[in-house]
Amino acid sequence: MWTVENSRRCSGPGCPCPKALAPRNASGSFPPSRTFWLFLAQVFSADASCGEVLRKFLVWLAVETGKTASPRTGAYCKARKRLPLNHIEQTHANVREAVSAHAGAGYRWCGRKVKVVDGSSLSMPDTPDNQGRYPQPSTQKVGCGFPVMRIVAVFCLGTGVLIDLAKDALSVHERTLFRRLWHLFEPGDVVLADTGFCSYADFYFLAQQRVDCVMRNHQRRKVGVRNVKKLGKGDRLVLWIKTKVRPKWLDDEQWQAVPDTLHVREVTISVSEPGFRSKTLVVVTTLCDPKRFSKAAIAELYRRRWAAELNLRDIKIALGMDILRCKAPDTVEKELWMHAIAYNLIRALMAKAAHVHGTTPDRLSFKGTLTAVRQWAPYIQRASRQKRRTLMDLLLVLIAKDTLPRRPNRIEPRAKKRRPKNYQLLTDHRSRFKEQPHRNRYTKKLK
Repeated sequence: MWTVENSRRCSGPGCPCPKALAPRNASGSFPPSRTFWLFLAQVFSADASCGEVLRKFLVWLAVETGKTASPRTGAYCKARKRLPLNHIEQTHANVREAVSAHAGAGYRWCGRKVKVVDGSSLSMPDTPDNQGRYPQPSTQKVGCGFPVMRIVAVFCLGTGVLIDLAKDALSVHERTLFRRLWHLFEPGDVVLADTGFCSYADFYFLAQQRVDCVMRNHQRRKVGVRNVKKLGKGDRLVLWIKTKVRPKWLDDEQWQAVPDTLHVREVTISVSEPGFRSKTLVVVTTLCDPKRFSKAAIAELYRRRWAAELNLRDIKIALGMDILRCKAPDTVEKELWMHAIAYNLIRALMAKAAHVHGTTPDRLSFKGTLTAVRQWAPYIQRASRQKRRTLMDLLLVLIAKDTLPRRPNRIEPRAKKRRPKNYQLLTDHRSRFKEQPHRNRYTKKLK
Protein backbone atom coordinates (compact mmCIF):
# COMPACT_ATOMS: atom_id res chain seq x y z
CA MET A 1 0.00 0.00 0.00
CA TRP A 2 2.09 2.98 1.20
CA THR A 3 5.49 1.41 0.65
CA VAL A 4 8.57 1.83 -1.50
CA GLU A 5 6.83 0.04 -4.36
CA ASN A 6 4.45 2.99 -4.72
CA SER A 7 7.34 5.20 -5.79
CA ARG A 8 7.23 3.41 -9.16
CA ARG A 9 3.65 4.36 -9.89
CA CYS A 10 2.42 7.81 -10.88
CA SER A 11 -0.66 8.71 -12.89
CA GLY A 12 0.53 12.13 -13.98
CA PRO A 13 0.44 15.75 -12.86
CA GLY A 14 -2.97 15.40 -11.20
CA CYS A 15 -1.87 12.48 -9.05
CA PRO A 16 -1.54 13.19 -5.29
CA CYS A 17 1.69 11.20 -5.36
CA PRO A 18 4.74 13.48 -4.88
CA LYS A 19 6.49 11.83 -7.84
CA ALA A 20 4.58 14.21 -10.09
CA LEU A 21 5.70 17.16 -7.98
CA ALA A 22 9.31 16.35 -7.07
CA PRO A 23 12.35 17.37 -9.12
CA ARG A 24 13.82 14.66 -11.31
CA ASN A 25 17.51 15.48 -11.02
CA ALA A 26 18.15 13.46 -7.84
CA SER A 27 20.34 10.37 -7.93
CA GLY A 28 21.53 7.66 -5.57
CA SER A 29 19.47 5.42 -3.31
CA PHE A 30 17.09 8.16 -2.18
CA PRO A 31 15.47 10.08 -5.04
CA PRO A 32 12.62 12.41 -3.93
CA SER A 33 9.74 10.06 -4.69
CA ARG A 34 11.34 7.13 -2.86
CA THR A 35 12.30 9.37 0.06
CA PHE A 36 8.70 10.53 0.34
CA TRP A 37 7.34 6.99 0.54
CA LEU A 38 10.00 6.00 3.06
CA PHE A 39 9.13 9.06 5.14
CA LEU A 40 5.45 8.11 4.99
CA ALA A 41 6.26 4.49 5.91
CA GLN A 42 8.23 5.81 8.86
CA VAL A 43 5.20 7.77 10.07
CA PHE A 44 2.99 4.69 9.72
CA SER A 45 5.47 2.51 11.57
CA ALA A 46 4.80 1.72 15.23
CA ASP A 47 8.44 2.47 16.09
CA ALA A 48 8.70 5.53 13.77
CA SER A 49 12.50 5.59 13.90
CA CYS A 50 14.82 6.27 10.97
CA GLY A 51 16.70 3.05 11.68
CA GLU A 52 13.63 0.85 11.35
CA VAL A 53 12.42 2.33 8.06
CA LEU A 54 15.94 2.19 6.65
CA ARG A 55 16.21 -1.51 7.44
CA LYS A 56 12.87 -2.11 5.74
CA PHE A 57 14.27 -0.31 2.72
CA LEU A 58 17.42 -2.46 2.75
CA VAL A 59 15.28 -5.61 2.72
CA TRP A 60 13.25 -4.29 -0.21
CA LEU A 61 16.42 -3.25 -2.04
CA ALA A 62 17.99 -6.69 -1.64
CA VAL A 63 14.84 -8.60 -2.67
CA GLU A 64 13.80 -6.40 -5.60
CA THR A 65 17.15 -5.35 -7.06
CA GLY A 66 19.76 -7.59 -5.44
CA LYS A 67 21.68 -4.50 -4.30
CA THR A 68 22.85 -3.39 -0.88
CA ALA A 69 23.33 -0.02 0.78
CA SER A 70 24.79 1.38 3.97
CA PRO A 71 22.79 0.71 7.15
CA ARG A 72 23.63 4.20 8.42
CA THR A 73 20.77 6.68 8.43
CA GLY A 74 22.77 9.76 7.39
CA ALA A 75 21.97 9.59 3.66
CA TYR A 76 18.26 9.04 4.32
CA CYS A 77 18.08 11.96 6.78
CA LYS A 78 19.82 14.25 4.29
CA ALA A 79 17.36 13.13 1.61
CA ARG A 80 14.44 14.09 3.89
CA LYS A 81 15.95 17.57 4.29
CA ARG A 82 16.02 17.93 0.50
CA LEU A 83 12.28 17.26 0.15
CA PRO A 84 10.54 20.58 -0.66
CA LEU A 85 8.09 21.51 2.09
CA ASN A 86 5.65 23.09 -0.37
CA HIS A 87 5.46 19.79 -2.31
CA ILE A 88 4.56 17.91 0.87
CA GLU A 89 1.89 20.50 1.68
CA GLN A 90 0.52 20.20 -1.87
CA THR A 91 0.37 16.43 -1.51
CA HIS A 92 -1.62 16.86 1.70
CA ALA A 93 -4.03 19.19 -0.13
CA ASN A 94 -4.43 16.65 -2.97
CA VAL A 95 -5.17 13.83 -0.52
CA ARG A 96 -7.65 16.00 1.39
CA GLU A 97 -9.52 16.95 -1.80
CA ALA A 98 -9.63 13.32 -2.94
CA VAL A 99 -11.13 12.18 0.38
CA SER A 100 -13.62 15.06 0.45
CA ALA A 101 -14.75 14.29 -3.10
CA HIS A 102 -15.27 10.64 -2.16
CA ALA A 103 -17.32 11.56 0.93
CA GLY A 104 -19.66 13.74 -1.12
CA ALA A 105 -22.64 15.54 0.40
CA GLY A 106 -23.77 12.68 2.66
CA TYR A 107 -22.13 13.98 5.82
CA ARG A 108 -24.03 17.17 6.72
CA TRP A 109 -25.92 18.67 9.65
CA CYS A 110 -29.27 20.27 8.77
CA GLY A 111 -28.02 20.45 5.19
CA ARG A 112 -24.88 22.38 6.20
CA LYS A 113 -21.20 21.45 6.21
CA VAL A 114 -19.76 21.52 9.72
CA LYS A 115 -16.07 22.16 10.36
CA VAL A 116 -14.87 21.66 13.91
CA VAL A 117 -11.88 23.55 15.28
CA ASP A 118 -9.61 22.75 18.20
CA GLY A 119 -6.09 23.49 19.39
CA SER A 120 -3.29 21.42 20.86
CA SER A 121 0.49 21.38 21.30
CA LEU A 122 3.36 19.13 20.21
CA SER A 123 6.81 18.47 21.65
CA MET A 124 10.09 17.89 19.82
CA PRO A 125 13.80 17.21 20.56
CA ASP A 126 15.63 19.76 22.66
CA THR A 127 18.04 21.23 20.11
CA PRO A 128 19.17 24.88 19.78
CA ASP A 129 17.47 25.23 16.39
CA ASN A 130 14.15 23.88 17.67
CA GLN A 131 14.38 26.03 20.79
CA GLY A 132 14.95 29.10 18.63
CA ARG A 133 11.85 28.47 16.50
CA TYR A 134 9.55 26.89 19.11
CA PRO A 135 10.79 27.95 22.57
CA GLN A 136 9.96 25.87 25.61
CA PRO A 137 7.49 27.28 28.18
CA SER A 138 8.95 30.24 30.02
CA THR A 139 8.16 28.64 33.39
CA GLN A 140 10.68 25.83 32.77
CA LYS A 141 14.37 26.08 33.54
CA VAL A 142 16.88 26.11 30.70
CA GLY A 143 17.89 22.55 29.86
CA CYS A 144 14.92 21.02 31.69
CA GLY A 145 12.22 21.44 29.05
CA PHE A 146 11.50 20.71 25.41
CA PRO A 147 10.50 22.94 22.49
CA VAL A 148 6.72 23.13 22.09
CA MET A 149 4.70 23.91 18.97
CA ARG A 150 1.14 25.15 19.22
CA ILE A 151 -1.29 24.01 16.51
CA VAL A 152 -4.92 24.71 15.62
CA ALA A 153 -6.59 22.13 13.40
CA VAL A 154 -9.80 22.19 11.33
CA PHE A 155 -11.59 18.86 10.85
CA CYS A 156 -14.60 17.82 8.82
CA LEU A 157 -17.16 16.77 11.43
CA GLY A 158 -18.70 14.04 9.28
CA THR A 159 -15.58 12.24 8.02
CA GLY A 160 -12.95 13.32 10.55
CA VAL A 161 -10.66 14.46 7.71
CA LEU A 162 -7.98 16.98 8.71
CA ILE A 163 -8.72 19.91 6.42
CA ASP A 164 -5.79 22.09 7.43
CA LEU A 165 -3.84 23.32 10.42
CA ALA A 166 -1.91 26.39 11.52
CA LYS A 167 1.22 26.24 13.67
CA ASP A 168 3.46 28.59 15.60
CA ALA A 169 5.30 28.99 18.87
CA LEU A 170 3.56 28.29 22.16
CA SER A 171 3.38 32.02 22.90
CA VAL A 172 0.98 32.56 19.97
CA HIS A 173 -2.67 32.31 21.03
CA GLU A 174 -4.96 29.68 19.51
CA ARG A 175 -7.37 32.38 18.33
CA THR A 176 -4.55 34.00 16.34
CA LEU A 177 -3.85 30.69 14.60
CA PHE A 178 -7.59 30.21 14.05
CA ARG A 179 -7.78 33.44 12.05
CA ARG A 180 -5.07 32.14 9.71
CA LEU A 181 -7.50 29.36 8.72
CA TRP A 182 -10.50 31.53 7.84
CA HIS A 183 -9.82 31.07 4.13
CA LEU A 184 -10.93 27.43 4.52
CA PHE A 185 -14.50 28.38 5.37
CA GLU A 186 -17.00 28.67 2.54
CA PRO A 187 -20.39 30.45 2.51
CA GLY A 188 -22.90 28.22 4.28
CA ASP A 189 -20.35 26.45 6.50
CA VAL A 190 -20.87 26.06 10.24
CA VAL A 191 -17.82 26.48 12.51
CA LEU A 192 -18.01 24.42 15.69
CA ALA A 193 -15.55 25.32 18.45
CA ASP A 194 -15.00 25.65 22.18
CA THR A 195 -15.05 28.75 24.36
CA GLY A 196 -11.47 29.75 23.53
CA PHE A 197 -12.49 30.78 19.99
CA CYS A 198 -15.64 32.74 20.92
CA SER A 199 -15.23 36.50 20.47
CA TYR A 200 -17.22 39.48 19.19
CA ALA A 201 -14.90 40.32 16.30
CA ASP A 202 -14.56 36.70 15.14
CA PHE A 203 -18.34 36.24 15.05
CA TYR A 204 -18.76 39.43 13.03
CA PHE A 205 -16.07 38.81 10.44
CA LEU A 206 -17.08 35.17 9.94
CA ALA A 207 -20.68 36.32 9.46
CA GLN A 208 -19.41 38.68 6.76
CA GLN A 209 -18.16 35.56 4.96
CA ARG A 210 -21.65 34.05 5.43
CA VAL A 211 -20.18 31.50 7.84
CA ASP A 212 -22.17 30.63 10.97
CA CYS A 213 -20.67 29.83 14.37
CA VAL A 214 -21.67 27.45 17.14
CA MET A 215 -19.40 27.99 20.14
CA ARG A 216 -19.59 27.87 23.89
CA ASN A 217 -19.94 31.33 25.40
CA HIS A 218 -16.75 32.77 26.85
CA GLN A 219 -16.75 32.68 30.64
CA ARG A 220 -15.72 36.36 30.87
CA ARG A 221 -18.70 37.64 28.89
CA LYS A 222 -20.93 38.71 31.78
CA VAL A 223 -21.63 42.31 30.74
CA GLY A 224 -22.49 43.96 27.46
CA VAL A 225 -25.40 41.58 26.76
CA ARG A 226 -29.00 42.73 26.26
CA ASN A 227 -32.04 40.45 25.94
CA VAL A 228 -34.00 40.83 22.71
CA LYS A 229 -36.48 37.96 22.46
CA LYS A 230 -37.23 34.71 24.26
CA LEU A 231 -37.52 31.78 21.85
CA GLY A 232 -38.25 29.09 24.43
CA LYS A 233 -36.98 27.64 27.66
CA GLY A 234 -33.23 28.25 27.77
CA ASP A 235 -33.33 29.75 24.27
CA ARG A 236 -33.19 33.48 23.55
CA LEU A 237 -31.96 36.15 21.15
CA VAL A 238 -29.53 38.61 22.68
CA LEU A 239 -27.65 41.70 21.61
CA TRP A 240 -23.90 41.75 22.11
CA ILE A 241 -22.50 45.22 22.70
CA LYS A 242 -19.04 46.05 21.41
CA THR A 243 -16.54 46.99 24.09
CA LYS A 244 -14.12 49.88 23.93
CA VAL A 245 -11.14 47.54 24.08
CA ARG A 246 -9.80 47.04 20.56
CA PRO A 247 -8.41 43.59 19.67
CA LYS A 248 -4.68 43.73 18.99
CA TRP A 249 -5.03 42.14 15.55
CA LEU A 250 -7.23 45.00 14.31
CA ASP A 251 -6.21 48.59 13.72
CA ASP A 252 -8.37 51.57 14.77
CA GLU A 253 -10.00 51.96 11.37
CA GLN A 254 -10.99 48.28 11.17
CA TRP A 255 -12.35 48.30 14.72
CA GLN A 256 -14.39 51.42 14.04
CA ALA A 257 -15.95 49.70 11.02
CA VAL A 258 -17.27 46.89 13.24
CA PRO A 259 -20.89 47.65 14.30
CA ASP A 260 -21.62 48.53 17.93
CA THR A 261 -24.08 45.65 18.40
CA LEU A 262 -24.41 42.10 17.13
CA HIS A 263 -27.46 39.80 17.24
CA VAL A 264 -26.70 36.27 18.42
CA ARG A 265 -28.64 33.38 19.91
CA GLU A 266 -27.94 31.91 23.34
CA VAL A 267 -28.89 28.31 24.06
CA THR A 268 -28.63 27.16 27.67
CA ILE A 269 -27.95 23.43 27.98
CA SER A 270 -28.29 21.55 31.26
CA VAL A 271 -26.21 18.39 31.51
CA SER A 272 -27.32 16.08 34.31
CA GLU A 273 -25.89 12.64 34.98
CA PRO A 274 -27.00 10.35 37.81
CA GLY A 275 -24.67 10.73 40.76
CA PHE A 276 -23.06 13.95 39.51
CA ARG A 277 -23.79 17.64 39.96
CA SER A 278 -25.71 19.19 37.09
CA LYS A 279 -23.69 21.35 34.73
CA THR A 280 -24.98 24.27 32.70
CA LEU A 281 -23.46 25.29 29.36
CA VAL A 282 -24.29 28.39 27.35
CA VAL A 283 -23.79 27.89 23.61
CA VAL A 284 -23.78 30.97 21.39
CA THR A 285 -24.60 30.80 17.70
CA THR A 286 -25.48 32.96 14.72
CA LEU A 287 -28.08 30.37 13.64
CA CYS A 288 -31.03 32.42 14.88
CA ASP A 289 -33.91 30.57 13.17
CA PRO A 290 -35.50 28.33 15.87
CA LYS A 291 -37.69 26.50 13.35
CA ARG A 292 -34.85 25.43 11.09
CA PHE A 293 -32.30 24.95 13.88
CA SER A 294 -33.99 23.76 17.05
CA LYS A 295 -32.47 23.99 20.50
CA ALA A 296 -32.14 20.21 20.67
CA ALA A 297 -30.31 20.13 17.32
CA ILE A 298 -27.83 22.80 18.44
CA ALA A 299 -27.26 21.02 21.76
CA GLU A 300 -26.59 17.75 19.97
CA LEU A 301 -24.26 19.49 17.52
CA TYR A 302 -22.20 21.06 20.29
CA ARG A 303 -21.99 17.69 21.98
CA ARG A 304 -20.30 16.37 18.85
CA ARG A 305 -17.58 19.01 19.23
CA TRP A 306 -15.79 16.38 21.30
CA ALA A 307 -15.01 14.65 17.99
CA ALA A 308 -12.19 17.17 17.48
CA GLU A 309 -10.60 16.04 20.75
CA LEU A 310 -10.83 12.43 19.61
CA ASN A 311 -9.36 13.25 16.20
CA LEU A 312 -6.40 14.99 17.82
CA ARG A 313 -5.96 12.01 20.10
CA ASP A 314 -5.88 9.70 17.08
CA ILE A 315 -3.25 11.70 15.23
CA LYS A 316 -1.14 12.43 18.32
CA ILE A 317 -1.31 9.14 20.22
CA ALA A 318 -2.21 6.45 17.67
CA LEU A 319 0.03 7.93 14.94
CA GLY A 320 2.67 9.25 17.35
CA MET A 321 2.60 12.94 16.44
CA ASP A 322 2.57 13.95 20.11
CA ILE A 323 6.38 13.94 20.19
CA LEU A 324 8.04 14.80 16.88
CA ARG A 325 11.52 13.40 16.26
CA CYS A 326 13.33 15.70 13.85
CA LYS A 327 16.10 17.94 15.18
CA ALA A 328 15.68 20.97 12.90
CA PRO A 329 12.59 23.20 12.50
CA ASP A 330 12.28 22.72 8.73
CA THR A 331 12.26 18.91 9.00
CA VAL A 332 9.94 19.13 12.03
CA GLU A 333 7.39 20.92 9.83
CA LYS A 334 7.79 18.26 7.13
CA GLU A 335 7.25 15.55 9.73
CA LEU A 336 4.11 17.36 10.90
CA TRP A 337 2.62 17.40 7.39
CA MET A 338 3.60 13.77 6.78
CA HIS A 339 1.56 12.85 9.85
CA ALA A 340 -1.34 14.85 8.41
CA ILE A 341 -1.08 12.92 5.12
CA ALA A 342 -0.94 9.58 6.92
CA TYR A 343 -3.93 10.51 9.09
CA ASN A 344 -6.05 11.48 6.07
CA LEU A 345 -5.10 8.29 4.21
CA ILE A 346 -6.43 6.26 7.14
CA ARG A 347 -9.57 8.41 7.18
CA ALA A 348 -9.98 7.80 3.44
CA LEU A 349 -9.86 4.04 4.02
CA MET A 350 -12.41 4.35 6.83
CA ALA A 351 -14.69 6.49 4.65
CA LYS A 352 -14.53 3.92 1.84
CA ALA A 353 -15.24 1.03 4.20
CA ALA A 354 -18.18 2.91 5.70
CA HIS A 355 -19.57 3.78 2.25
CA VAL A 356 -19.27 0.23 0.88
CA HIS A 357 -20.72 -1.50 3.93
CA GLY A 358 -23.44 0.96 4.89
CA THR A 359 -22.18 2.55 8.09
CA THR A 360 -20.73 5.92 9.13
CA PRO A 361 -17.03 6.74 9.60
CA ASP A 362 -17.52 7.87 13.20
CA ARG A 363 -18.56 4.32 14.14
CA LEU A 364 -15.24 2.84 12.97
CA SER A 365 -12.04 2.51 14.99
CA PHE A 366 -9.12 4.65 13.84
CA LYS A 367 -6.59 2.63 15.85
CA GLY A 368 -8.07 -0.62 14.55
CA THR A 369 -7.82 0.61 10.95
CA LEU A 370 -4.23 1.74 11.47
CA THR A 371 -3.26 -1.61 12.98
CA ALA A 372 -4.95 -3.47 10.11
CA VAL A 373 -3.06 -1.38 7.54
CA ARG A 374 0.27 -2.11 9.23
CA GLN A 375 -0.35 -5.86 9.11
CA TRP A 376 -2.00 -6.15 5.69
CA ALA A 377 0.16 -3.75 3.70
CA PRO A 378 3.18 -6.09 3.14
CA TYR A 379 0.93 -8.88 1.80
CA ILE A 380 -1.10 -6.56 -0.42
CA GLN A 381 2.14 -5.15 -1.82
CA ARG A 382 3.47 -8.57 -2.87
CA ALA A 383 0.16 -9.88 -4.27
CA SER A 384 -0.80 -9.90 -7.94
CA ARG A 385 -3.23 -7.30 -9.26
CA GLN A 386 -6.27 -9.59 -9.05
CA LYS A 387 -5.30 -10.93 -5.66
CA ARG A 388 -4.66 -7.38 -4.45
CA ARG A 389 -8.26 -6.39 -5.19
CA THR A 390 -9.53 -9.40 -3.25
CA LEU A 391 -7.35 -8.55 -0.28
CA MET A 392 -8.46 -4.93 -0.36
CA ASP A 393 -12.12 -6.00 -0.30
CA LEU A 394 -11.41 -8.26 2.69
CA LEU A 395 -9.58 -5.44 4.42
CA LEU A 396 -12.57 -3.11 3.97
CA VAL A 397 -14.85 -5.80 5.46
CA LEU A 398 -12.63 -6.11 8.54
CA ILE A 399 -12.43 -2.33 8.97
CA ALA A 400 -16.23 -2.02 8.70
CA LYS A 401 -16.72 -4.75 11.33
CA ASP A 402 -14.32 -3.12 13.79
CA THR A 403 -16.92 -0.76 15.21
CA LEU A 404 -16.62 1.29 18.35
CA PRO A 405 -18.82 0.29 21.30
CA ARG A 406 -21.67 2.62 22.12
CA ARG A 407 -20.96 4.09 25.52
CA PRO A 408 -23.18 7.14 25.99
CA ASN A 409 -22.22 9.48 28.82
CA ARG A 410 -19.18 7.37 29.67
CA ILE A 411 -16.68 9.14 31.92
CA GLU A 412 -12.98 8.58 31.25
CA PRO A 413 -10.79 10.76 33.50
CA ARG A 414 -7.38 11.71 32.14
CA ALA A 415 -5.50 9.80 34.82
CA LYS A 416 -3.04 6.90 34.80
CA LYS A 417 -3.45 3.91 37.06
CA ARG A 418 0.02 2.40 36.44
CA ARG A 419 2.74 4.38 38.17
CA PRO A 420 5.92 5.32 36.29
CA LYS A 421 9.33 4.24 37.50
CA ASN A 422 10.65 6.32 40.35
CA TYR A 423 13.33 8.26 38.52
CA GLN A 424 14.49 11.65 39.70
CA LEU A 425 13.16 14.71 37.93
CA LEU A 426 15.66 16.73 35.94
CA THR A 427 15.67 20.09 37.74
CA ASP A 428 18.86 21.54 36.24
CA HIS A 429 20.93 21.33 33.07
CA ARG A 430 22.33 17.83 32.52
CA SER A 431 25.92 19.06 32.81
CA ARG A 432 25.20 20.45 36.30
CA PHE A 433 22.62 17.96 37.58
CA LYS A 434 23.76 15.80 40.51
CA GLU A 435 22.12 12.38 40.63
CA GLN A 436 21.52 10.77 44.00
CA PRO A 437 22.28 7.04 43.59
CA HIS A 438 20.23 4.48 45.50
CA ARG A 439 18.02 7.24 46.85
CA ASN A 440 15.16 4.78 47.48
CA ARG A 441 17.24 3.01 50.12
CA TYR A 442 17.50 6.02 52.36
CA THR A 443 14.93 6.49 55.10
CA LYS A 444 14.07 9.53 57.06
CA LYS A 445 15.62 9.64 60.51
CA LEU A 446 13.32 9.71 63.49
CA LYS A 447 13.33 12.92 65.49
